Amino acid sequence: MQNEYSVAAHWQGELDEDRFRAWAEKLRGQLKAPRVDLGIVFVTPQYFDVAPQLLELIRVHAQVPLLVGCSSGSLIAGAREFEEDAGLVLGLYSLPGAQLQAVRFTQEQVEESSGPAYWHLENGVQPEQTNGWLCFADPFHLDCEAWLRSWNEAYAPLPILGGIASGEPSVHETQIYLNGDVFRDGGVAVSIGGDVAPESVISQGCNPIGETWTITKVEKNIIHEIGNRPAYEVLAETYSNLSAKEQKQAQGNLFVGLVVNEYLEDFHRGDFLIRNLLNVDPDAGTLAVGAYPRPGQTVQFQCRAAATGSEDIMSLLRRAKQRLLGRPIYGGVLCSCNGRGQRLFGEPHHDAHHVQDELGPFGLTGFFCNGEIGPVGEKNFLHGYTASLALFVKKSNPSEA
Repeated sequence: MQNEYSVAAHWQGELDEDRFRAWAEKLRGQLKAPRVDLGIVFVTPQYFDVAPQLLELIRVHAQVPLLVGCSSGSLIAGAREFEEDAGLVLGLYSLPGAQLQAVRFTQEQVEESSGPAYWHLENGVQPEQTNGWLCFADPFHLDCEAWLRSWNEAYAPLPILGGIASGEPSVHETQIYLNGDVFRDGGVAVSIGGDVAPESVISQGCNPIGETWTITKVEKNIIHEIGNRPAYEVLAETYSNLSAKEQKQAQGNLFVGLVVNEYLEDFHRGDFLIRNLLNVDPDAGTLAVGAYPRPGQTVQFQCRAAATGSEDIMSLLRRAKQRLLGRPIYGGVLCSCNGRGQRLFGEPHHDAHHVQDELGPFGLTGFFCNGEIGPVGEKNFLHGYTASLALFVKKSNPSEA
């Protein structure tokens, strides 16, 4: 699928230079816009040895001045998800009035960073010069959590979107791409400024169950009390109030949703940061969670399953459509968890199909990740089992905000 500003396509099979050159030229010819501003490429490990050659062919024959991407075992293009023998996907984007700047970052920089000014200087981008970031990173040689914390300090509440590269499951190796260069560590990011802004849809695949509560006693990641009651007691009561069908769905699929912005009057999908329920202790009445909640924070239990995942992404896409108020969508990038796709939904093309159905048509590229990056409230987080959609849209005027 495509519109006048973006186009995406899938290449499969051995690399034949002449055929690939013709494929790249044809794809460029399908883009109606007079120029390409950004190319995004995702590649499976079968092409690792020829990746530099691929990048150069794309840059020359698809006429791409700025090319970024990474590796993955499964890919996305248009309304389709390619989960086996995926090959390569390429998206070409024309972004009117955009100011784009690409940077590479490393673990050494993360260890050196000493506050927001460090990244402003290293990247050459001040917060007022960007509307947000699109990022891809290697999980094996970069502390992604530490990197994202430091970038939140430097750039939040601006959105940071993207995903963590993947490759062969048995080999700890990925590739990160910037123009003609191939890196096996660190990450790349594109600052999106000017008249184009990245808008996010972060579907964590969960359905809220029961009521919202206030955490009243917590120690590190152990919640002792919710609403001045033993936390386990509140969880057990929430579960017992579900229907028999809902209880069956919830078995092994319970999570904790933590509200990030307490200043909202009402809490809806997308307002909760979903984290694992690691352990329950009925005797002590405590819950161990995969986060560090704070006293006074609002919490609501969540259920994750195929049906709730579908409901969640469709609801969030519809809300995004309303929020955009007719602002043109130039294109998008979908970073979906390795645990989604047919593994979760039992059908092909689930997330990509819903994106195009609700917001398309536009050029969409993407990949299946080792972790997804995106905002909840005014901070950016590393997620799991999530679909992180970055939309390139016309920046809103202050009067429209």
